[in-house]
Amino acid sequence: MRNIILSKALTVVGLVCVLAATSVAEDNRTDQDDVPRTRSFQLDYGATLTDLPVDARVRVWLPVPQSNDHQDVRPLESVLPSKGTVNIEPVYGNRILHFESQAAASGRLSFSTSYQVHRREVRGLDGESDLRNLSASEREQFLAANAKVPLEGKPLNLLEGIQFPRGPLAVARTLYERVDDHVRYDKSQPGYGNGDVLWVCDSRFGNCTDFHSLFISLARSKGIPARFEIGLPLPPERGKGTIGGYHCWALFHTDDSGWVPVDISEADKHPGMKDYYFGNLTENRVAFSVGRDIQLVPRQDGEPLNYFVYPYVEVDGKVWPRDRIKLSLSYSDTPEPTSPRRQ
Repeated sequence: MRNIILSKALTVVGLVCVLAATSVAEDNRTDQDDVPRTRSFQLDYGATLTDLPVDARVRVWLPVPQSNDHQDVRPLESVLPSKGTVNIEPVYGNRILHFESQAAASGRLSFSTSYQVHRREVRGLDGESDLRNLSASEREQFLAANAKVPLEGKPLNLLEGIQFPRGPLAVARTLYERVDDHVRYDKSQPGYGNGDVLWVCDSRFGNCTDFHSLFISLARSKGIPARFEIGLPLPPERGKGTIGGYHCWALFHTDDSGWVPVDISEADKHPGMKDYYFGNLTENRVAFSVGRDIQLVPRQDGEPLNYFVYPYVEVDGKVWPRDRIKLSLSYSDTPEPTSPRRQ
């Protein structure tokens, strides 16, 4: 019996060591690794609505991850209470799954979607980005203010006294450092997570949404196009498990480098990877949508969405509260494909 207990103890210790080693490897990653890393996994995305009024009209919109330069996405099974349609919103090109249903006597309504995802590490400064020049309309779009991302006033006070170097890449790095100096990653107090630039200027803490909204505000104010991207994170350890919430990052554009990513909140949490997260993103994520102030398709009755990563629900024309939407997000790593194909 003693030997059995000792064997189990050693197994647990070994597992802890493996996970710790994986975490250390993540922290020690550099942009000098020879081959960009990849990851394949099944993503299961679902939710259950609760406390619905009987026979109420329920409208649901879900963001749909799509293939791009950094990920290949193949839809798998969807379990919906009625037939759904996938539409593309015209401003950012986000894909949106929409369906309508009638609330049952139980007051509950569940739905789920699944995807096979192959994600690639982003090397934004190594010629891995789309080098296509922006059109005039795209440049205007990604230089414009959003409802919570102003280009004047309080955020510009953070730039007083800074002697900016020449060139957009060097300017962006200066802004990256300034945001990291000003904001700390902290979700222990209320108010974070809205990407409200004026709020984060005063609070000096927040989550990824707050870090990257401030960066986008400052970049656009300096004439550098920048965009907001949001999705779901995966832990670096391979296997399967649940996903606790969203993650977002930002990208800025230069004519020489194309779209270059930054992940300042991760740099703040992992200072050893600060240089890495200027221009690079790990493969441990999946992107769902781009942009802020999003009008859904078909049009929602409520206000434009601040950002779009979780299900948006309206019941009898009213926005359904988030605390009555129970999310179910999980992943399961799968074998790497020999030749992934974009769908």
